Amino acid sequence: MGEQLLILLDPANPDPLARLLALVLIFALAAASYVLVARLLARGIRRFVTRTRFDWDNTLLNESLLRTLARISPALVLRFGAAYAFPFREALRIFVERTATVALILLGLAALTNLAWSGERIYNRFPVSRSRPARGVLQLILVLVYAVGVILIVSTVVARPAWGFLTGIGALSAVLLLVFKDALLGLVASFQISANNMVRIGDWIEMPKYQADGDVIEISLQSVKVQNWDRTITTIPIYALVADSFINWRGMSESGGRRIARAIHIDLRSIRFCTPAMIERFRRIRCLHDYIDAKEAEIRRHNEAAGIDDREPVNGRRMTNIGTFRAYVERYLRRHPGVRQDMILMVRQLAPTERGLPLQVYAFGADTAWVNYEALQADIFDHLLAVIPEFGLRVFQEPTGWDFERLGGAAASGAGGTGSSGPDDRGDAGRPPGHS
Repeated sequence: MGEQLLILLDPANPDPLARLLALVLIFALAAASYVLVARLLARGIRRFVTRTRFDWDNTLLNESLLRTLARISPALVLRFGAAYAFPFREALRIFVERTATVALILLGLAALTNLAWSGERIYNRFPVSRSRPARGVLQLILVLVYAVGVILIVSTVVARPAWGFLTGIGALSAVLLLVFKDALLGLVASFQISANNMVRIGDWIEMPKYQADGDVIEISLQSVKVQNWDRTITTIPIYALVADSFINWRGMSESGGRRIARAIHIDLRSIRFCTPAMIERFRRIRCLHDYIDAKEAEIRRHNEAAGIDDREPVNGRRMTNIGTFRAYVERYLRRHPGVRQDMILMVRQLAPTERGLPLQVYAFGADTAWVNYEALQADIFDHLLAVIPEFGLRVFQEPTGWDFERLGGAAASGAGGTGSSGPDDRGDAGRPPGHS
């Protein structure tokens, strides 16, 4: 029986029945190989990887990869069985062999792609992946692999050696450089970014040119994806990060302190020298008690050494309500648990403007999370705005409709109290408030 089967399958046997039987057996063997690999071998591999104590093998030997490998077996059977199925039909045999070869190359590329991305998912589980993302390198490798695959496919279809196409590609290099300009720029930029550690996944970057302000969620060979704070996604060409400027807030996150630089505008007309009653009242403030005593002793020594006549306020040195308030704010921040004491902390005056005297708080919060940082700022300035009147100071605020309404009401009341008068007899109604 076996010898008869070999005679029927012999490519030299011209019997039509033998050729039909060979064709049926080849396709049956291809189907059987697929079922064997997909049902038995792949199922056994899945059971094995699920029982191991490792997790990376589940990612590497995934369902998609096993299905791709299962499709390779029938393609191999058809590739090497075409000579037995079509020995007397050269054109059909060549067509089947080339088609199966192209299918093998495509399935091989699909398997390599699956392995590459599975390897990236495994690599991303390690902390080093945040500073050294592998996606750009993997994309470069896959581009080279795809280029080799395309050359092999074309050489298979036209039945020419692959080396002949490489010489043709060298002649078309100028065209390829023009067509793949963005890819090449992205390749160079990705290496620069990786080598200089400019951007990592998870960094908060700000790039107004592209309306990007948020966390980096993906770095690829050609682009960087940023998830903005409004949950939108901005895609930035990766070479733009090298060619243009952007802000990376990683240093702030790693330092553990987020800067507070906000000013309160003080009305210049409320700034004055401290009276003895004000000084005694300020002395009762716990954090200012030692400051008041030390400052008074310092001023007294200075004025006595200089022979100052302190009957006039402008002579010598005196305490002011703005200076005392500045000292209070600094001591308040020194005692606040949410402010970093090991970083710069100061309360400074900026140049006066038409909106008053800016008194700026420059410090660093101990929590860099956005919500907590804003809550800390609000807590600090809630207190400062509420305590400013205790020092005889006023916060500058531009007049509103309510202020003009009060001014108009006061003017109307003054005019009504004088009765009828001539056009030049307006009494106090025409004078600015506060003037007698």
